[in-house]
Amino acid sequence: MNTRMFSKAITQNKLMKLSFKKLFFVSYLTLGLLNKSNVISQPIANKNIDVESKISNISFITKAVKKTGSSVVTIDTQRFVKNQQFSRDSRIFLDPYFERFFGLQLPLENQPRLEQSQGSGFIFEDGLVMTNAHVVNGSEKLIVGLSNGAKYKGKLIGQDLLTDLAVIELEGKGPWPKAKLGDSTKIEVGDWAIAVGNPFGLENTVTLGIISNLNRNVSQLGIYDKKFELIQTDAAINPGNSGGPLLNSEGEVIGINTLIRSGPGAGLSFAIPINKAKNIASQLIKNGKVIHPMIGVNLIDENYFDTNKRSVKVGYVVPNSPAARSGILINDIILKVDKKEINNSSDVINAISNSGINKLINITLKRKNKIIKLKVQPTDITNLSK
Repeated sequence: MNTRMFSKAITQNKLMKLSFKKLFFVSYLTLGLLNKSNVISQPIANKNIDVESKISNISFITKAVKKTGSSVVTIDTQRFVKNQQFSRDSRIFLDPYFERFFGLQLPLENQPRLEQSQGSGFIFEDGLVMTNAHVVNGSEKLIVGLSNGAKYKGKLIGQDLLTDLAVIELEGKGPWPKAKLGDSTKIEVGDWAIAVGNPFGLENTVTLGIISNLNRNVSQLGIYDKKFELIQTDAAINPGNSGGPLLNSEGEVIGINTLIRSGPGAGLSFAIPINKAKNIASQLIKNGKVIHPMIGVNLIDENYFDTNKRSVKVGYVVPNSPAARSGILINDIILKVDKKEINNSSDVINAISNSGINKLINITLKRKNKIIKLKVQPTDITNLSK
């Protein structure tokens, strides 16, 4: 009897141990599955973190260039020249033809030759490229290369030597990568400036700097026969960069790279404001030329450091010009053009340009101790030499 009960107790004990092992195994399996589930989901979370980390690590420069870089083109030009100008003492260095464009002195070469050069530009409308006039001036053949390697023949729609701007039409079918044009009136000194171009044939070269000055008059650079104010930046613009875009931090075009200055004060680069460029391009597309209202005076900015005042004096009057016919004299001080008070020569130029050539403008002068008011009707610059 006792033996039978003892055997039964052993059997029950074994069953309890077996049940406990099964329970332990099921619990372990359940925990294992839960833990495995957590392990499987962990890499997915890490992947999301990695993607976000990579996105946050992309610089604003990269984003800006990606937005506009595909619209930047290389412009290969060919032209026959009888002489090449090179000014060793000049402090202005640009693309190979810039010095000839601005009439600097160079030794003559007797043998005509085919000369090739390269510049930059960017597509701003379907099939239309904006660049510098000095890049394409006098060219017999234009080949425009896109960033994807495609090349197209280019036709010059028009160029304006006075503002150094030109528009080229591409002979081909789109779709074309177009740059987004910004507003150059909204930029400020200290803003980021990104220069994009193809210097020395190296495609999509990018340099970074800041805006140093917004209205640099070309006369301050020793250029007196051209008419444009420039954005100054310390972003490097090298030969071959001319005509390429100057971008803001959002990748919008705020200017067109045009020249650099070497020697004392080296590291200065300049660009034509995009708002001015859009106006000129629109006239070139519509009329093939640009009207430049002028009255026929050479202006001198004068600064009085003791009183911290400035004035604009007439330095020269073109004979038989609107200014001469209206009675403007050398040494007259210009106080107002219409309602615009004058602080520098740029104020006079802009006021006359905005008035056009079809209406009279009111000019207030100071001659010695007298205030004189005159009416003048501007004419296109091409008429001043007639």
